[in-house]
Amino acid sequence: MNWEQTICEIRKRPEFKSLVIEAYLDEDLVANINRFKTSQEFQHTLNYLKKHLGKASKINILDLGAGNGISTIAFALNGYNITALEPDPSATVGAEAIRKSIQHFDLQGNVKVVEAWGESLPFEDDSFHLVYGRQVMHHAHELNTFVSEASRVLKKGGIFMTTRDHVINDEKDKLNFLNRHPLHKFYGGENAFTLKQYTEAFKKADLKIVDQLGPKDSPINYDPWSFEKMKKVLESKIGTLFSVAPLVNLALRIQLTRLSKIPGRLYSFVSIKE
Repeated sequence: MNWEQTICEIRKRPEFKSLVIEAYLDEDLVANINRFKTSQEFQHTLNYLKKHLGKASKINILDLGAGNGISTIAFALNGYNITALEPDPSATVGAEAIRKSIQHFDLQGNVKVVEAWGESLPFEDDSFHLVYGRQVMHHAHELNTFVSEASRVLKKGGIFMTTRDHVINDEKDKLNFLNRHPLHKFYGGENAFTLKQYTEAFKKADLKIVDQLGPKDSPINYDPWSFEKMKKVLESKIGTLFSVAPLVNLALRIQLTRLSKIPGRLYSFVSIKE
């Protein structure tokens, strides 16, 4: 199966209902966008943009691997000029899906769609104030080339922000992650890198990491779960073992620490082109 066929398949299976909704992969593109643009993940992402780049009207964004367009359209609805880069042409999870949403929200004036790969960007040097990639960097065929190309098209002082990328410790850890990933068995397209591989790729591309967010550091990584929901789930598992509240809290802290070690844990990076 390819990615589009995989999503069409899991939409039909009841056991994947929550995943489809939480991953913004429902058939209703408009509903996906409306939920994403009000999510804690996206609101915290906007806060980083405002902190580092200022007013939306003066910022050009490249959305790498834009998928079905939830982030592209959410940025555009917040006043940003944005180019969506998506190699998949499909109307389900690719470029045509983004074009449908552009028409629906009447955003032809500030959104463009380009069908290309992140390792070979069809743009001039110094073209964008922000290069953004949501759940895309870990899919890179050549990580160093992918990050280098992002840096090349950034203006000096621009931001390369990548979110929700899978981190593993080593190749054995990677195999464990791929074996338990719910969708990898369908289309074989999942991947992950070590934290060192990511950070070295940024360094080689002359990008300075100014924020490195671990799996429990920000809603950018753990949304659509709230931190409180994550705590409650862990507490429900731990509470049966401990009747004394301080011990429950200690066990909870241990479990939260383990989130930083599980295979495929999510990291986000904010880096600046100096």
